[in-house]
Amino acid sequence: MNNADLEKEVKRLVHLNSYEKGLVCSVDILLQLDYLTKKDYENWRFGRIEYLEKACNINLSKLTLINKLIGKYSMDLNFESSWTGYNQFGKGIKRKLRFSKSGKKSIEDSYATHYVNKKRIDELKKNKASM
Repeated sequence: MNNADLEKEVKRLVHLNSYEKGLVCSVDILLQLDYLTKKDYENWRFGRIEYLEKACNINLSKLTLINKLIGKYSMDLNFESSWTGYNQFGKGIKRKLRFSKSGKKSIEDSYATHYVNKKRIDELKKNKASM
C-alpha cells in the first residue's frame, strides 16, 4: 500500500474505531490493516515476542507514519490523549511490554497513547444502559 492509500485507510479506521469503541489506538489499527496478526499480538502480550514492531509485517517508516497519522487525525477530531500501559498477560511477574527495539520513550509513547472520544463513549454507555 502506498503512503497516500495508507493515509486514507488510517483516516477511515480512526473514524470507524472512534464510532464503534469511542477510542483509537495503534494496536487496533495495526490489526485492522493486517500488519499485525491476532496470533502475533497475543504472543507479544504473553511476552513471547520481545517487542511489537518485530511482529509487524511492515517496515519501520510505515509504522512511524501510521502512528503519526493516528495522532494527527485523532487530535484534529479533538479526542483526548491518554497514555495506556501494556503489561504482559499470563501467570507470573507482569512486566511492562515494549513496542520498539530501541525502547525510546517517544516511540513507546506513540504506541501506548490511546485517543478517547468522550462524547461517543458517553453515547455508547447510554445505549448500553438502555438495553
